[in-house]
Amino acid sequence: MVTLQNVPITPTEDQLQQTRQRIDAYVQTVASSPDHREGALPYILFHEGNTPTKGTVLMFHGFSARPHQMSRLADYLFRNGFNVYQATLAGHAYRIPDRYWPQVDLKPEILIPLREKVSADPVLQDYLASLAATSSAGAVSLSPVQMVGLMARLRQIEPRLSDIVAAIERDNDPNFDRYFVSSHLAYLSDAQARLAELAAMPGPIYTVGLSVGGAVALALGAQNPQRVAKVVAFAPLLEVYGETRERYVNLAGPLDIREVGWDELQFPLGCFTAANQFGAFVRNRDNVAALRPKPTLMILTENEDAADIQTNQSFAQSLSRASLFKRYDNHYLYTFPSAALVPHPMVDPLEKSQNMSNGYWKPMYQETLRFLAQTEFRSSSLEQMGTVSELPPVPPI
Repeated sequence: MVTLQNVPITPTEDQLQQTRQRIDAYVQTVASSPDHREGALPYILFHEGNTPTKGTVLMFHGFSARPHQMSRLADYLFRNGFNVYQATLAGHAYRIPDRYWPQVDLKPEILIPLREKVSADPVLQDYLASLAATSSAGAVSLSPVQMVGLMARLRQIEPRLSDIVAAIERDNDPNFDRYFVSSHLAYLSDAQARLAELAAMPGPIYTVGLSVGGAVALALGAQNPQRVAKVVAFAPLLEVYGETRERYVNLAGPLDIREVGWDELQFPLGCFTAANQFGAFVRNRDNVAALRPKPTLMILTENEDAADIQTNQSFAQSLSRASLFKRYDNHYLYTFPSAALVPHPMVDPLEKSQNMSNGYWKPMYQETLRFLAQTEFRSSSLEQMGTVSELPPVPPI
């Protein structure tokens, strides 16, 4: 168990240099690849050696995005005494999701015959051709009605899919490996490597993440109780939003339907399936038990359209409750109501998502700082757009 430190942490120049060298070695490995993704390299914000700090924050962006997605929060934490390492999610430093990003797919002995059946089905072929024609990029976003119809047709041509989908929908089902090949745990192993690059840094580490990055931040906290002191997760993707959407993600991956990420990069649906499966891993009882003694902050929004809000709320509540007779303190949960028109907690204040933005971003940054520095959180601050007077101000845009 990490001991929470209120005293300043002072890395030496030698410790900083060792850390920079390890991170630079990783960055150079990625940058030297012809497949590296423009603007997706990790970066650091480190204070000079022998400067007292509040510790080190390891940050993870959201699915399909890049490290700069949380650059404003990173800069604010750096300005207020933290060293920051903005990491890249597993595979996301590369521009070919099919090859590098974590994915879930059916085993070849199931996948190949299914694709042959799809190719031979005139109804599906007409439908898929129509989908492709609606997008010059070849990427689509299906409505719930389209998802239901597509899933019904797939089950009609391949009755086994009901059993197969059950194996992926039930958390940690023993039949999962019977039907699927998956690299979803690469989200954890890659993050472990990024954490190891901070081995020379004194004091505990604080993990902060958004969406899939939020799930990664929670997983690192559970898997490294001696190293990670606190966790902040903004709308962590612990389960895909909505039963229809989740079932579509789990069932339609083999069809090579493609979707579009934050910067118009296309990815196979199986990549999103892997993110959903990783969320199920984070929710397993061992990880929940490991996180209970550790302070956490989760910030959600009722307008979320990616991560299932009820799953996130239940997960957060389970951290506080060990039994009927024992509760753990220092777990905080805040949910922006739908009337706040916050589409995603960490959406950049200059950007729009679903025609909404986050007008409460300044007090949200400030309360994140309060939690990391003092293990306190005041939800009332996020009920108004003004800054919190007793906390360091957020620089204007």
